Amino acid sequence: TVMAAPMTNDQSWFYALALGVSFLKCLLINAYHSTDFEVHRNWLALTHSLPVSQWYYEATSEWTLDYPPLFAWFEYGLSHIACFFDKEMLVVPNLNYASPATVLFQRLSVIVADVVFFYAVKECCKCLREDKGKDLLGKPSFILTGLLLWNFGLLIVDHIHFQYNGFLKFIGIYFVCVCVLLLNLKHIYLYIAPAYGIYLLRCFCFTQSNAVLVTLGTIVLSTFAVSFGPFIALGQLPQVLSRLFPFKRGLCHAYWAPNIWALYNIADKAFSILGVKFRLLDINKLPKASMTGGLVQEFQHSVLPSVSPLATLVCTLLSILPALFKIWHRPNGARGFLRCLVICALGSFMFGWHVHEKAILMAILPLSLLAVDSRKDAGIFLMLSVTGHYSLFPLLFTTQELPIKIFLMLLFTIFSLASLKTLFRKGGALLNPLEVTYLLGLIPLELICEFVYPLTVWQKTFPFLPLMLTSVYCALGVTYAFIRLYNSLLTCSDTTKKTKMQ
Repeated sequence: TVMAAPMTNDQSWFYALALGVSFLKCLLINAYHSTDFEVHRNWLALTHSLPVSQWYYEATSEWTLDYPPLFAWFEYGLSHIACFFDKEMLVVPNLNYASPATVLFQRLSVIVADVVFFYAVKECCKCLREDKGKDLLGKPSFILTGLLLWNFGLLIVDHIHFQYNGFLKFIGIYFVCVCVLLLNLKHIYLYIAPAYGIYLLRCFCFTQSNAVLVTLGTIVLSTFAVSFGPFIALGQLPQVLSRLFPFKRGLCHAYWAPNIWALYNIADKAFSILGVKFRLLDINKLPKASMTGGLVQEFQHSVLPSVSPLATLVCTLLSILPALFKIWHRPNGARGFLRCLVICALGSFMFGWHVHEKAILMAILPLSLLAVDSRKDAGIFLMLSVTGHYSLFPLLFTTQELPIKIFLMLLFTIFSLASLKTLFRKGGALLNPLEVTYLLGLIPLELICEFVYPLTVWQKTFPFLPLMLTSVYCALGVTYAFIRLYNSLLTCSDTTKKTKMQ
């Protein structure tokens, strides 16, 4: 990226926002944590206690190592610090070990790693051109910092649920040349790899000297060599790949991600119910889970054709090809690259195999940069962020975290709406009445799922119904945002009146 204009000389507001969110993260140290906490504790233990040759074979815990080797080395490095907190966390057989010192270390490791995220956000803000006369609340850099540092999804996924996403997300957005690092840290970044690949080839390799192509090729090959080299030398590459791509897990996660397959699944359920009611189907011949088991990992369709991994791959490629085609023929600089990146992330989320609901953040976060640059993108961002963030609510299902997630969601949503409305005060509303009505529908949905449904007799018979309602309702909003984003791609002239990225 190229700096368009420096941020205001007084950057105290940036450090205030960074320190404020860091303090909030510290307050969440003793909050609920998911099984992902034990996943990462187990990875700390096995990388610290076992030789490299056993890392991708160790199966004492059900949470086996299934991230790329570079992340395993990251855990290995952390383990040498962890031993100063509590050595027992590094013992492989100590399953579900969560002493106070262990919790403190793992929480702090995420908080400290976010320093990389803070730096990347600060650098991204330098790419925004601003009017000197505007007050702080009307500056795109201030709004963008709030949208990123205080992102609701990152707060609950990383600092309550427990994962390492913040420090990964934005090294990939700001530092284009280290996309290969992301792939070796977390293979979900294959979602956005096509955008990086096409952009680099089109804008650098085929328009400049061969030295650029050689340099980029050297970076890619050397990084993969360092990451996968030891396992290739040990003859373990097939084992590593089998851990990274476990296609036996099924089309959908236990809680359906709000994508096209959630709508496909609910359509199949509706057809099966109608088929039984009108005696077109024999209930005894239907897959049991489709009628009574609820949301299961292995979902067998009753009426509609079952979906294979190959089918999801084809659908994903078809969904992103127009964006890749456009960025090849008309790159349009950073703005065009970001739009293509968001579409690749969202297309993979919409049509991918066994997608986790947390993957929606891969589209929401980069879309934040476009939201402060374009009125149309601001509207799309509001639709996608509110819907996508609400779809993460089931991750925090304990009573103690209910007021926390509602408060943080409201805080972020109000800030997003108010700040973007202020930024684009001329030109009318960012959302049309239908979009506002849909978003307001999330309120009764939450009341029904959290407070009303648990009191009904259906809770014991159909415990999965609130999750299904949440998934399907949010899938409608995410699908709508995806369609609007594609329409923006095909019709946007990439010119703006208020701000400019270069």
